[in-house]
Amino acid sequence: MKEYLKLLKFVRPFVWHLVLATFCMILSTVFSGVELGMIVPLSDRVMTDKDIVIPSQVPDFVASFITYLNSLSPAAVLRGLAAAILVLFFLKGLFVFFQSYLMNVIGQGVVRDVKDRLYRKFQDLSLDFYSRQRTGELMSRVTNDTVYISQAISSGLADLLFQSMQVLMFTFLVFRIYWKLALFSLILFPLILYPVIRMGKKIKKFTTETQRKIAELNSHLSETLQGAYIIKVFGRENYEYLRFKETNAQYFRYVVKRIKRLVALSPFTEVVGAAGATGILLLAGNEVIAGKLSFGIFAFFIASLMSMIKPFKKLSAVHAVNQQALAASSRIYAILEEEPSIREKADALPVSGFSQDILFDHVFFRYLSSEGYALKDIVLPVKKHDIIALVGHSGAGKTTLVNLIPRLYDVSGGSIRIDGQDLRDVKLDDLRRLISVVSQEMILFNDTVRNNIGYGRDRASFEDIVDAARKANAYDFIMALPKQFDTVVGDRGFRLSGGEKQRLSIARAILKDSPILILDEATSQLDTKSERMIQDALDFLMQGKTVFVIAHRLSTVQHATRIVVLDKGKIVEQGTHQELLQIGKVYRKLYQLQFNDK
Repeated sequence: MKEYLKLLKFVRPFVWHLVLATFCMILSTVFSGVELGMIVPLSDRVMTDKDIVIPSQVPDFVASFITYLNSLSPAAVLRGLAAAILVLFFLKGLFVFFQSYLMNVIGQGVVRDVKDRLYRKFQDLSLDFYSRQRTGELMSRVTNDTVYISQAISSGLADLLFQSMQVLMFTFLVFRIYWKLALFSLILFPLILYPVIRMGKKIKKFTTETQRKIAELNSHLSETLQGAYIIKVFGRENYEYLRFKETNAQYFRYVVKRIKRLVALSPFTEVVGAAGATGILLLAGNEVIAGKLSFGIFAFFIASLMSMIKPFKKLSAVHAVNQQALAASSRIYAILEEEPSIREKADALPVSGFSQDILFDHVFFRYLSSEGYALKDIVLPVKKHDIIALVGHSGAGKTTLVNLIPRLYDVSGGSIRIDGQDLRDVKLDDLRRLISVVSQEMILFNDTVRNNIGYGRDRASFEDIVDAARKANAYDFIMALPKQFDTVVGDRGFRLSGGEKQRLSIARAILKDSPILILDEATSQLDTKSERMIQDALDFLMQGKTVFVIAHRLSTVQHATRIVVLDKGKIVEQGTHQELLQIGKVYRKLYQLQFNDK
């Protein structure tokens, strides 16, 4: 129950839609009861021309109405019934339409809101969260799990309310008509409910497994589509196919197990209900034969009793749907309740600019998934307009160090201060507005050239975008594209060469024009011509900025204000290029390895 109430929290914004839908359900339920009640005058007054026997314990207004019907001729009763049936079916249909429409609006609205909340949460969560999650699994939360939530609201909650009302109304009717037989029929409840609950638990278990397998399929599909080049050149097509086939087969097995239990619920409840109704038919039939009960009342009782079977079947299906939704809900809440490791303080201070220095003050850092420290006791003062080159072997901690500046991660010990202010004490948006990044990954969005460059600044004018493209040496190749600045670059910019993508990334950074610039292997994996053009663009971008440069090619960092050599998370040497060649051991060895200078 606690899990279900948690699921229903998603409905809170649509509470008035739910109230109106419930009102429509009540009215359509009442009309259903009145429709069944017409069996009595049709059977007793019209078909057999006998008086309706007034049952005991009926309200006075019902007894008065029955007396009135007994005074009418069969033809008059028939005409009245014909008119009443048309009106009742019209009204019932109208309210059924509105209740169904409103519940579907609620269901789709909940899906919209949950997707919005999930995506907002994805944006708020820190970078370490994504290192622990597979992309396909996160996508599955948005695309697959929300479908089960929609079903639980639009059909599951609707049926839970409406069919429960139907059961209550028909239960009330059968007890009013013949309480002894109604009491006998209650033995059906445990016969139906116990297997339904047992099956529901199994359905929830298999639903959880199917959702997990769907997430694995999505993740595998995403990885292999993005890694198609590697798969081809290594000849691993069959290997990847067999991996996908095995996961798909496991998903199929769980789906079949879940479906088997779902489809078994309906015939099971129907058979149990029919068996009980047969026994009641024999008992009540004898009462009619003995003249203690009119045929119309008997027919009304049987019809009311049989009408309970359909709601019970639907409620058993609702239980199954809800079990699936609860499994999905727990996975969604696992994301929504995840706390970001990087948080902005409630009293965070605004930062409007960068004017003096950045200080790494005895910084230690450790990834959550690692026992050892990635950075150890880093002391690094950086003045405004300094160009700091970070060099060292792979895994030395270069990228980790620069990732601490925009607070993609927080330090594990020590502090980083900008103009004397601890980064953890300032507003995140303000801090990141001061920083531009050009990395080797060259991440572009499946959008136009114009929007990819303009991503660096809100509401940038087209003239500013063109100017940034010129400064990044990107203007000429952009104008050669089919739609120039309105050309869509494709997923991750696949329609462009590596050098072209990098120049767009630089244009984006130029447009943002932040005072602090991080260059993470910005010229790696490029041909000589592209590297020359990009280096020219970077030289322009670096003017008047405080720059952190990560580069394996030492030829690109020789003019840095200071070169910082990292080894196993520690600063082991620092100085200018010439100073390190003379006194530095690690740097000189790196330099000799690259240039074969012995």
